[in-house]
Amino acid sequence: MAAATPYQKNVFINCPFDRTYRAIFDALVFAVHDAGYIARSAQEVRDTGEVRIEKILRLVRESKFGIHDISRTTLDRATRLPRFNMPLELGLFLGAREFGDRRQREKVTLVLEHEKYSYLKFCSDISGQDPEAPNGEPSEAVTIVRNWLRTHSDFGMPSADQMLRRFTRFRRQLPAMCHRLHLHANSLIFVDYAALVSEWLAENPLVNADHRRHR
Repeated sequence: MAAATPYQKNVFINCPFDRTYRAIFDALVFAVHDAGYIARSAQEVRDTGEVRIEKILRLVRESKFGIHDISRTTLDRATRLPRFNMPLELGLFLGAREFGDRRQREKVTLVLEHEKYSYLKFCSDISGQDPEAPNGEPSEAVTIVRNWLRTHSDFGMPSADQMLRRFTRFRRQLPAMCHRLHLHANSLIFVDYAALVSEWLAENPLVNADHRRHR
């Protein structure tokens, strides 16, 4: 079997970045990496010289997989307007799949929403995408992402129960890992968190019956 290219392993995560979403975001990143893929985010590079839409387009172009959370449809308290960034980025991803070259047409999408079928009230054009709803539960987010990626993978990965146990262990050990590196677990930037996830996974390989890590 040919080795997977970076494009085939990249998972673009398009989601809110505020504190109230952080637990779900952390769960998404862990699940992506424990499944053998690489989480990509607009937060991975802080370059004021790169226009934001250009950064998003680059991430879309470089990622076969996309997780798009469109659950934030409530009005902003200050502006009284909703935020459209997540639906816009979902549209870019779907457009790349429809109109791009052969590689771009391989794209696979997971749409997350606040509660099942709520998208029909504000974004009915994506009917057929079959969005999932983690209901604000990190454990649900882990299971959803694991099962989604498994249906598009031809290699082994932890079962949903195994991944949840591993995620629980990682979260329990994260403060000590941060302390060793003089970081604060509650204020990690994306690149630090992703690096800690990768380090922990390297030190805690999944041991299957044949004592090999399937990747």
